[in-house]
Amino acid sequence: MEYRKLPRGNEKIGVLGLGMGGIQDAAPEEIQAVIERAIENGINFFDLCAGGRSVYEPFGRAICNEREKVYFQLHFGAVYKKSGEYGWSRNLKTIKSTFSWELEALQTDYVDFGFLHCVDEESDFEDIKKNGILDYVEELKKKGIVRHIGFSSHTPSVANKLLDTGVADMMMFSINPAYDLERGDEYGIGTTNERAELFRRCEKEGVGISVMKPFHGGQLLRDSTSPFRKALTKNQCIQYCLDRPAVIAVVPGVRGLSDLEELLKYPVSEQSERDYSIIGQFTPESAVGNCVYCNHCQPCPAGIDVGIVNKYYDLSLAGDKMAHDHYDKLRVKADACLKCGHCDKRCPFKVKQQDKMQKIAAYFGKGV
Repeated sequence: MEYRKLPRGNEKIGVLGLGMGGIQDAAPEEIQAVIERAIENGINFFDLCAGGRSVYEPFGRAICNEREKVYFQLHFGAVYKKSGEYGWSRNLKTIKSTFSWELEALQTDYVDFGFLHCVDEESDFEDIKKNGILDYVEELKKKGIVRHIGFSSHTPSVANKLLDTGVADMMMFSINPAYDLERGDEYGIGTTNERAELFRRCEKEGVGISVMKPFHGGQLLRDSTSPFRKALTKNQCIQYCLDRPAVIAVVPGVRGLSDLEELLKYPVSEQSERDYSIIGQFTPESAVGNCVYCNHCQPCPAGIDVGIVNKYYDLSLAGDKMAHDHYDKLRVKADACLKCGHCDKRCPFKVKQQDKMQKIAAYFGKGV
């Protein structure tokens, strides 16, 4: 398992996490077994939103002896009916009552990530401020009951408003090729560029991203339902998300042990099994010519990591002051380009990488 450090913290989080949103129909014994099996295989990051009341006690039993090794997200605004079904609320009293119950059921006295839940509309942003929800979560953080504040959203413009507050260490956002290439559903909000700019802003400001909906609700996994009319694999979708700026972990949902076993193929998969460059065939005109850091152009005869060079360049243009330092530490930089054209021929997104390397080398002051 690969682990990535939270920029505003010391936590090292596994790139493959688990969402509990689909496991509520499993027996308590299986829910507990899923969590234990996940931890055994290096998964240490979980999202408990939308799983229903039945998930909490088995989850608590599974982590009781592993609490310091496990990180999870609770959502302030996700609530549960007496029947156990998931719902949501902007009522502070209801949210406080739910949080108290969650801590008790989970047998813990703190939560790693306290998320402002589903802030998709400007009215949601106003409600969490007006109703005292944001103040409440900030108060919990001061007391150490919430270690990090985050939020979940599907909307770049609203997500930017949350980032403007400066309180967020983590953002949960919907990412997959369909959404980013403007071929998604009502949750795939924002243009290709708006979404890319949001991810780069998070990287610049040290806000980690946990990814929801990496498979587009399963639609990307079947020819018949994919908006591209060509199925992708789970490994391809996971790798695509992990290559976006600021992404710390991908958090797909599971329904039981069989789903978990399928996901556990990712950490041991070959690079060829993760290659998602096929999406270059589906790229809309608005995205043509933009490097998505897939490195399908590899191997570079000069040894340049073309994807990471492009990423540092894009981040630097977005204002990330650390990007220049990261670029300077690369063993092989853009100025090593041999102008052989190998990358131009292989790029599925029609990026003129040979010209781009010269431009990037000049930008970082190396010259070619």
